[in-house]
Order: sequence, then C-alpha cells, then structure tokens
Amino acid sequence: MGLLLEGVTLCNDADLYEHAGKWFVKGDPTEGALLVVAKKGGVDFRKNRLEKPRIGEIPFSSERKRMTTIHRTKENKLIAFMKGAPEIVLSECSFILENGELRELTESHVNKILKINEEMANEALRVLGVAYKHIDNGVDEIAEHNIEKGMIFLGLIGMIDPPREEAIEATKICKQVGIKPVMITGDHKLTAVAVAREIGIFKEGDIVLTGEELEKISEEELEKIVDKVTVYARVSPMDKLKIVKAWKNRGEIVAMTGDGVNDAPALKHADIGIAMGITGTEVTKEASDMVLTDDNFATIVKAIELGRWIYDNIKKYLTYLLRCNITEVVVIGGIVLIMGPEYLPLLPAAILYINLATDGLPAIALGVSPPEPDVMQRPPRDPKESVFSWDVKAFILLALVVEIPFFYFLYFHNLRDIAHARTEIFLLFVVVELTIALNFRSLRYSIFKTPPHRWLLLAIGWEILLIIIVLHVPSIRNAFGILTPTKSDLILILTFGLIIFISMEIIKFLIRKKMSWNTKDV
Repeated sequence: MGLLLEGVTLCNDADLYEHAGKWFVKGDPTEGALLVVAKKGGVDFRKNRLEKPRIGEIPFSSERKRMTTIHRTKENKLIAFMKGAPEIVLSECSFILENGELRELTESHVNKILKINEEMANEALRVLGVAYKHIDNGVDEIAEHNIEKGMIFLGLIGMIDPPREEAIEATKICKQVGIKPVMITGDHKLTAVAVAREIGIFKEGDIVLTGEELEKISEEELEKIVDKVTVYARVSPMDKLKIVKAWKNRGEIVAMTGDGVNDAPALKHADIGIAMGITGTEVTKEASDMVLTDDNFATIVKAIELGRWIYDNIKKYLTYLLRCNITEVVVIGGIVLIMGPEYLPLLPAAILYINLATDGLPAIALGVSPPEPDVMQRPPRDPKESVFSWDVKAFILLALVVEIPFFYFLYFHNLRDIAHARTEIFLLFVVVELTIALNFRSLRYSIFKTPPHRWLLLAIGWEILLIIIVLHVPSIRNAFGILTPTKSDLILILTFGLIIFISMEIIKFLIRKKMSWNTKDV
C-alpha cells in the first residue's frame, strides 16, 4: 500500500495546500484526489518529491490513457511509476507485487483484477491502475518503448466523483427544451453508465459505445444510430470528431465540450465549441466559441437561457420600433403624398419628440425585460428562422390593417381645422406607442400573465408626465403646432387605444395557438 500511495503522489502534477484552515487542490481534480488519499494514508508527498525528483515523463494523452514518470532515488537509482486505465496499465505489466512479494502476472491475476475493476466501476467509481519498475540500465533505457514494458502491478485505486445537483437539474432542463445531452468520457464503460444514469443522461434501452467499438463502425453506420447513443466510454479525440460529424450529417446543431489539446479538432468542427476555463488548455480555448470559467455543465444551460432571453428582448425591441416607425412613415408620408406638404400632419418638432421621447425610453425598457415564463420550456427555434418570424410579421401587419386606418380617419374627418387634426394625430401617436410598449412585455403571452416590469412602467409613467407638461406649456404647443385637446378628443383617442390593445391580445392568442400546433407536430 505504501508503494502504491507513493507512486500516485510522484506520478502526479497536482498540488495540495492549506490556506486559512482549508485545503485546496491546484491542478487536475483527479490527481488532487490522489494526493488527498495519500495524505490520509500518512504519505508526505512533498517529502517524496524532494527525495525522488522527477527526471523524465511520458505524459498522459487520450490515446495512451496512461502517464509514466521517471524519478531518481537517494541511492542514485532510477524508478518509474505509471498510472492510468487499469486494462491499459495491466497490458504493460509482467509482474505483480502481492503481499510484498514479486510474482509473475498470470492470466488468473489479470482476470481477478479486471473483475474487481468492473465491480468498482459499477459503483460509479473512477478507477486507476498503478504500476512501477526499477530501471537498472540507466538512462539508456529511458525510452517509451522500454520504460513502459515489464512493469510491476501495484493495485487499483478508486475515487467517486458524484455529479453536482445543479448538473442533474440542468440535464432535466436540457431534455425539456429539446436538447439531447450525451456523455463522452475516457472512463470505464460501467463507470460512465453508472454516472450517466444518476445524472439522467442514460436510460434503459439506450446504446453505449466504447472507443474500440466506435472504431469498427463506419461514419454512415454511426449516423444511423447516433441519436440512440447516450454514452461513449474510453474514447479518443478523433472519436469525438467522428461523433460530431455524425450528428451534423443528420442536420443537428452540435455543441461539444473539451479541455485537452487533442479536443481542438472536434471543438472546431462543432457548431458551438465549449472549452473548460479551469482545466482547459490554451489551444482548446482558442479553438472554441465559448469558455466555461467554472467548468460547470449547469453553466451551459444558464447560457442557453440567457441567449434565449436576449434573443426574445431583441425581437421585442425590433418589433416595437419597426411597428411604430412604419406607422409613422405610412401615415405622415402617405398624407403628404395625397394632400401635399402644406397638409403635413405633424410639424418637425412633434415628429422629433415622438421619435426621441415616446419611442426611446419604452424601447430601451423592452430591451431589458425579464425572461418570459416559458423561456426554458419551449423547443429550440429553427436556426434558419429569420428574426422576422411569424409573430413579428403578424404585429407589423396589425399596424397596417388596424392602426393606420385610425390615423387616416382622425386626420381627414377634421381636415378643415388643421391644428385640431394635428393635435389628434399627435396624441394618437403617443397613446398607440405607449399602448404597444405596455403590451410588448411579451410577444406571446397576455399582459395579464406577463404584466409590465418596473422599468417599463417607469418609462411609460415618465412619458405620460412629459406629455402632460407638453400640453400645458403654450410655447411647446406652438412649436408642435397643436392645441389643448378637448374631453371628446381624449375619449376618442383612448377608445382607439383600447381597440388596438384588444387587437394585440387577439394576435397573441393566435400566436399561442400556432405555437401549440407546432409543438404537437414536433
């Protein structure tokens, strides 16, 4: 046991240190766990590293699945330690240290060790094999093909890496929103399945493939079954690339996570490459589209939620400004074309006020709206879908069909008094645009389900206060070319505003119906 614990501290790049009464790991979490168990076993890893300094190393890689280091002892002799996947380490061993005695490694030993390895893996333990070797021929023997042959097997060491609660919850959310999470790991197949089942990725009936099995399958064959495979174990970086290609050939949007240098091709080929910020290499980060600063799967789901939230708000902002500005252009430009510039329905100062004040603050408030209640329940949108989706076009069409006729009616029914007509047009613009802003907290849900948020209410309240000031200051009224509205003017304009409000609620109802139909089709 002592030699095994010594081996896992020497064949190790991590560090364990204490600060303010707490212990911290610097480096790979798996190697950090090995230092912890060694310390608990009474092994001083710092002293070991000083007494047996490392003079050579054959680093770990996803293809090799093992790491070997060479050390010089106090007696000026050389010793090598290896750790890695148990079946790989065993394949390089010719002997076993059993009860302190060196014996030849037999088939019976190998079968017994592999059976224990499977039992540990079934309990969701990450298992490593450890071996060592004295180097008698000096530096001449320090070559990969020599060092890693004829090793002496020391034993197995298992550690549990329980999934975080937020990862389990994040997996549930992924499935709700139509995202299929798949586990790709270098761990043993049984360990991978046990962890995947606990997280919720694997269920009975799913396919599990190892790297060895994946190599025997052609890209065409994998493409046919890839949607049924939820766990890949003992895979290499090139296997990851093969998996990404299979999904993309099916027309799916693929996100891939990785941390090693060899993961870069798969990350580059994926639609969204996600690198680990803590354990990831610089090459991986450069090849990726996104870097996780906390290496937490749940953060990816939070990023999806934030992305949907931002996209929704962009649509609200865009639809609001488009609808308002199209109405202004059609009303003002149309009247000028019909009647001539002397019948301009709004003077430049009034047009400027509507664009800067009435449009401005409410649009900004819509851009910071809270997420909608179904932001993480609805299926992914079609990546080919334009931002001018069905709901956006429906609201713009509503402006042409419902609002613009009201403006023309108000203007032409009182054309003999141009100042009065301009007053009604100006106030209708203000009321309509504030009504739209109030209702655009959501493009789908009724205002009664998604009421306006604080910033939107403040923006609308401020605009109402400003318009009251405008109407009570004669010099501003003169600049705008408007009069003090009568009570009947206000009733008529507010009635039109109510009709527009109701028409928007009807459009939202139709949008929700269309969404429910699409969901059933999926």
